[in-house]
Amino acid sequence: MRCALVALVAFGAASLACPAHAEELTGTLKKIHDDGVVVLGVREASIPFSYFDGKGTVGYSQTIALQIVDEIKKTLGLPQLKVHEVTVTSSNRTPMLLNNQIDLECGSTTHTVERENVAAFSNSFFQYAVRMIAHKSSGITDFPDLAGKTVVTTAGTSDERLLRRLNTEKHLNMRITSARDHQEAFAALKDDRAVAFVMDEPIVYGFKSTDPHPEDFVVTGTPLGYEVYACMFRKGDEPFRMLVNGVIARGQTAGDAERLYNQWFTQPIPPHGINLNFPLSEQNRTLFAHPNDRALD
Repeated sequence: MRCALVALVAFGAASLACPAHAEELTGTLKKIHDDGVVVLGVREASIPFSYFDGKGTVGYSQTIALQIVDEIKKTLGLPQLKVHEVTVTSSNRTPMLLNNQIDLECGSTTHTVERENVAAFSNSFFQYAVRMIAHKSSGITDFPDLAGKTVVTTAGTSDERLLRRLNTEKHLNMRITSARDHQEAFAALKDDRAVAFVMDEPIVYGFKSTDPHPEDFVVTGTPLGYEVYACMFRKGDEPFRMLVNGVIARGQTAGDAERLYNQWFTQPIPPHGINLNFPLSEQNRTLFAHPNDRALD
């Protein structure tokens, strides 16, 4: 390449010293350059990661996605590059990526070993536990309490896989319902069509905090496991992987990631100024100090 690619080995990242020439581009960067637009997959209700606040898409993950877009603009020398957002769900995000309907998805997508068969994942930007939310009046405190009851989760998630495995291994005889998206799943809990909503801990805390009556709900349960969120893009695209990982790693090691975390998890967030009061965990602090793209399962 006429434009030197500088490897930042310490961070597992890379940046371009000057804008790349069109004939040197491959993969996603070439597609974006040729189309004149970068297409982001976004979520409607993955609070506080990627969600619609009444005006546009906002959130912790969305901010990271837009930081990546800024790096793409610099790399391609296209400061006026258009950004198009496409709403995705847990069920359709991967097919839309593989069908070139989106170029990048930074929402609340879990990086699992199984998913590596079809997609590539960036450095992790959030580590979490899988738990559940229930009505406080239900008396449910842990997963054995769900035996013989109707439980909801979101279709196409790693949580659904963990919940179904638990049901089989522990012979709980739960009736598991898979909702189209997180919002639909929480609505099933609120309407008493399910006694619990099993999902990523920060997601259920988000629904609890933004509900008109947060005191009616409790986040509970021994974690089914620990997992990580990452941005998702197409496999076999090393230049794009290096660009994305460079943005995430630099933000984490420079302290920007912790400031971004505090903005979305310990301070009032739009549109109603609700505070999730979800302090940075030691697991996430360690992740920020040592950026990596490893799945935990």
